[in-house]
Amino acid sequence: MTTLTIPDLAGKAVLITGASSGIGEALARAFAAQGALVGLHYNSNAEAAHAIARDIDAAGGSVVLVKADAASSEAMAEAVAHVAKAFGRLDGVINNAGSMIGRVLYEDMTDAQYDKVMDVNARSVLSTTQAAIVHLKKQGGFVINTTSISARTGGTAGSGVYGSSKAFVGAITKGMALEIGKYDIRVNAVAPGVIVTPFQDKFALPGQLDQVAGSVPLKRTGTPDDCVGAYLFLASPMLSGYITGQTIDVNGGQLMP
Repeated sequence: MTTLTIPDLAGKAVLITGASSGIGEALARAFAAQGALVGLHYNSNAEAAHAIARDIDAAGGSVVLVKADAASSEAMAEAVAHVAKAFGRLDGVINNAGSMIGRVLYEDMTDAQYDKVMDVNARSVLSTTQAAIVHLKKQGGFVINTTSISARTGGTAGSGVYGSSKAFVGAITKGMALEIGKYDIRVNAVAPGVIVTPFQDKFALPGQLDQVAGSVPLKRTGTPDDCVGAYLFLASPMLSGYITGQTIDVNGGQLMP
């Protein structure tokens, strides 16, 4: 298989949060294959994260592992500092960490559930990017946020607060693009649809994956690799240097805004 080479990604230092599985794992492998220096963030999934790092090392790539709780602003600030120090620079951040935590109907929502969902999905984007700005502004760079189709559909039964947290991510993408564009930092987002990952294994409703596969125009659910191209495109100044504040939908046509 021929691999597309994007020359201006080689040597760029990129922190990818939530990179031990699913879309994050695919991104870590893809950016490393482009010659980028990869900060591979994980929290609880240490075994998988170390296995991915070993594969990247074996292929001649450059990777630094960093463990941190995405819901903790202090921990993510330390993670950003660690990666920037290890590589001597930081050119990009991909805010991919996120979780539904659990399906809870709005009528049963508790403050504790709300806080858990919003902290890992919304606060983490703010705190990680805020900590990264001081490094990114030195030479310019990019931020790519992972939002979701649920940000616009409202989610499914019990995932409403997750969808709302992802709507926050879409809004903060635009707000940050407005504020930090002056530093030559581009801020964009990718909104995946139903992508078959461990996330879906854990949280999908019975029959949901088959229903989506049968109803979308492309007649299948997505894979993590289906998402990679959008992130590589948005990371490359050569390809997207005049694009900021935008969201790319990767959903097989399930939603056409």
